[in-house]
Amino acid sequence: MKFKDMGLSPQLLDTINRMNYITPTLIQMKSIPHILKGNNVVGESATGSGKTLAFGCGIVERVLPKKGLQALILTPTRELCQQVKEELRVLSNGNLNILAVYGGVSINKQISKLDIAEVVVATPGRLLDHINRNTVNLSQVKILVLDEADRMLDMGFIDDVEKIVQRTPKNKQTLFFSATISFEIEDIIEKYMNNPITVSGIKMVDPSKLKQVYYDISKNMKLALLVHLLKHERSGLVMVFCNTRRNVDFVVKNLRINGLYAIAIHGGLTQNKRSRTMDSFNESKVHILVCTDVASRGLHIENVSHIYNYDVPHDAKDYVHRIGRTARAGEEGKVINVLCEFDHDNFRKIRDRYSEFSIECFDTPYLKRVNMTSSREDHDNYPRWHR
Repeated sequence: MKFKDMGLSPQLLDTINRMNYITPTLIQMKSIPHILKGNNVVGESATGSGKTLAFGCGIVERVLPKKGLQALILTPTRELCQQVKEELRVLSNGNLNILAVYGGVSINKQISKLDIAEVVVATPGRLLDHINRNTVNLSQVKILVLDEADRMLDMGFIDDVEKIVQRTPKNKQTLFFSATISFEIEDIIEKYMNNPITVSGIKMVDPSKLKQVYYDISKNMKLALLVHLLKHERSGLVMVFCNTRRNVDFVVKNLRINGLYAIAIHGGLTQNKRSRTMDSFNESKVHILVCTDVASRGLHIENVSHIYNYDVPHDAKDYVHRIGRTARAGEEGKVINVLCEFDHDNFRKIRDRYSEFSIECFDTPYLKRVNMTSSREDHDNYPRWHR
């Protein structure tokens, strides 16, 4: 099936062609025809599978200019909020007023723009602020999209999401996209969706092109190994994942001390800083992004060749979402896990849950001395340098 076979308007087909989308992804092929018919849809789809275009087609075809707020998309993070807004802006050819609503920026500027918005992309917390202030009118919403629903559950937003859903009209179309469908998510689907059609899209990661390895070393050798690998592995864009903001800041500082320019992204940074960081990384101005899991889900980042797990995630699902940033669209990718004694339990959970993964153990190379910051953070027991 091609886009021209889906019943899209000539104007939208022309826009999709200009966006250089040639062949629909599996989630697009399975969901767009149902979305255009006005059906409620549950889409199980991984990051990078093209779901924004899928629900965006329904929004562009059904939302009318200058008729008030008609489509609402809820996303778990500010970055995904901005990304979805931008893709919808391009898809609508600039004919719809699309507003991103999230925290960390002035609420007053958002209030002044809500009156003219036909589409709102929002994080749950900030949208609830507007609801409580009576600065947003949801009475005419005819399309509700819950994007990255499992992530919203993981981040504790589900209560907020339910409060928002209850404020929208009962006869709306609901589109629900999630990388995984857990029992908790099934409960929400049953509670708020009538006769949904469930579709599934394959993950975009090509297992045959993804190499996964790990090193097992002592804690005080982690940074030295990371510096060595970053300097000796031939790579494109690199993402280094940590479990905490403090570790992200620690790693960035020490990579810079050792001649590797890296940038950080985590929830403790201002929205403007996070936006500038993502722009720099996406445009390949900086090649090393050190981040928490806020950056592992939903964001559209091209040409990531290497994923480093400086910290192994506590949840095995987060490991899958991290490695899903590479080995996409036919390109090769590599995942490197830097393990110490504190990571073994988490790593064991990943291997038990995803036994199909082949993760090879590599011997630790000879490591040169690295300089260290004297900052007392999670790594305050590190020496100033390692061998």
